[in-house]
Amino acid sequence: MKIKKIFLLPVFFILLTLSVQSQNVNMLESLPDSVYSGKQGKLHVQGVALDQANRCIYFSFTDRLIKMDLSGKLIGSVTGFVGHLGDLDFNTEDGKIYGSLEYKNDAIGKGIRKSLGVQNNNENGFYIAIFDGSRIVRPNMDAEKEDLLRTIYIKEAVKDYEAEVKTGNGTKPHRFACSGIDGVAFAPAIGSPNSDKKYLYVAYGVYGDTDRDDNDHQVLLKYDIANWNKLAQPLLQDKLHHSGPARPSEKYFIKTGSTNYGIQNLAYDTFTGNFFAAVYRGTKAQFPNYDLFVIDAHKMPVKAQISSGGQHIKVKTLSLLQAGPKDENTGIRGWHFKWGATGLCPIGDGLFYVSHNKKYKDGMQESTIYKYKWVGDAQNSFIRVK
Repeated sequence: MKIKKIFLLPVFFILLTLSVQSQNVNMLESLPDSVYSGKQGKLHVQGVALDQANRCIYFSFTDRLIKMDLSGKLIGSVTGFVGHLGDLDFNTEDGKIYGSLEYKNDAIGKGIRKSLGVQNNNENGFYIAIFDGSRIVRPNMDAEKEDLLRTIYIKEAVKDYEAEVKTGNGTKPHRFACSGIDGVAFAPAIGSPNSDKKYLYVAYGVYGDTDRDDNDHQVLLKYDIANWNKLAQPLLQDKLHHSGPARPSEKYFIKTGSTNYGIQNLAYDTFTGNFFAAVYRGTKAQFPNYDLFVIDAHKMPVKAQISSGGQHIKVKTLSLLQAGPKDENTGIRGWHFKWGATGLCPIGDGLFYVSHNKKYKDGMQESTIYKYKWVGDAQNSFIRVK
């Protein structure tokens, strides 16, 4: 009897593994090749997140969150934001949607408020917004008045945004040219892609000024969110709270050359074990100005020094994937890819949903997400699945 049990146990696990793999394949095959958001106002799409288990998808359109089923039918929306709701990610561990949320007084913040016809409260605040998707059940649910949203203050980004530093051309606002936060993604510790524990990574927006030399790195903050339930607060836009972690677990720098507003969409792909970073390309002539970078999350961070405020400071740097086109002058690698900065969402097996945003003559904006396959060779980053 013991011999039979010993023999049957590995057979059981083989059958269980095959069953799970079959379910995953069936789930991927059942995902549509595209989903259309519909026209969603005059502010553009910022990010996309997929809840595969409940077969729904979320779009952030700067001042609102849209929830749809996979046929493109609207389930509900959260409105009333007077800040900048950016990139999104879905946390499979708690079933919540996490997004970057900014309140600031630069050109972007003033432009959003002008578009919405609201006043500026002259206070800066950067947050992670945490949505309970199960409570988003109808259109135009109020972000402040209904119990479906909590926020976490990202103090580190606010400190860098409000700091002044010395550069080669004098004094400049914003340490590391920080313009706020945008890209967000859940992933294991960098250098340990097989770890079960996930952390939240938050990317800085970075101003792309060509007359400063301290904005050629992307910045990632790493957070352990285990105690965030104790810190999270409701959203009060006329009285911004400061409840959040005192500092990140880690702060990483990635040399990409300057970009316009940093990492717009950050995505961690479990299939490759790497981060994908979609940006608005920079304009400094000495850099290749790619639209897409892949951060090699298999490699451990490396200690280095970078220049900031006229001083050399010790930091931890991350490596770009050694694949794709390489700029011979800088050694920077990346890809030119038109899409992704308004939505980049891994869905498994090397497949992604990628946002194609569109603006009409009357100012109305929309997005259609299309299924793409990651290639990552010298010619192509992604190829659309048709």
